[in-house]
Amino acid sequence: MKKYMLDLVVSQNTRLHANYVLIKMTHANPLPEMVPGQFAEIRIDGSNTTFLRRPISINFVDKEANEVWFLVQLVGDGTRKLATVKEGDVVNVVLPLGNGYTLPQEPATVKPLLVGGGVGTAPMLMLGSTLAKMGCKPTFLLGARSSKDLLQLEEFEKLGEVYTTTEDGSMGEKGYVTQHSVLKAQKFDMIYTCGPKPMMMAVAKYAKENGIECEVSLENTMACGVGACLCCVENTDEGHLCVCKDGPVFNIKKLLWQI
Repeated sequence: MKKYMLDLVVSQNTRLHANYVLIKMTHANPLPEMVPGQFAEIRIDGSNTTFLRRPISINFVDKEANEVWFLVQLVGDGTRKLATVKEGDVVNVVLPLGNGYTLPQEPATVKPLLVGGGVGTAPMLMLGSTLAKMGCKPTFLLGARSSKDLLQLEEFEKLGEVYTTTEDGSMGEKGYVTQHSVLKAQKFDMIYTCGPKPMMMAVAKYAKENGIECEVSLENTMACGVGACLCCVENTDEGHLCVCKDGPVFNIKKLLWQI
């Protein structure tokens, strides 16, 4: 898929939580095609300590408004600077990067489970919307430390059933996503997941034990975003592959995890 370097204009910046902002950006021309699971490399201007672009998952694409959404977690100088952009600011972005999730060939016959943890819920929104438009109603299982860390729930609820877990029990079931009762109560044909690696490994183990196809979106540390710097390599059955170029989405069968 062709990559573009665009000067996007911030149309909205909303603080969802002390550590998260939702930034919506637009362009004078129609935005390029993007698929669920892809990401962007965003240039950080005005930061003396940030020299590299920051990889951010594509949260959603609103074609009617010609907007691309980015759910940004504030974890360092770069993302904290990005979080200060205002409506009308211009941000240089390279997109779309990487490969997305595999969409079902016969969506009406598939029951998918979308599992997100923390900021890993970001790509699940676009994926869920795409599946819903295909006639495949998704089920979401979202995990976080507490209720205040569960983001965009209203958007997810528009698309399908939403189940939640929190480590402190403040919303949904207390514990981790792999402990949720919906995994025993319902049967799923496909699992898509993104989040902290321990969570994804646990989801992958559940999928393997139950004979369910599963794709994970890896969040290895990235720099260039195009497979040149080799800092995001992952060991697979095909050798060491760059997560940014060959992923970030992989079928768990390709990964040499101890599942």
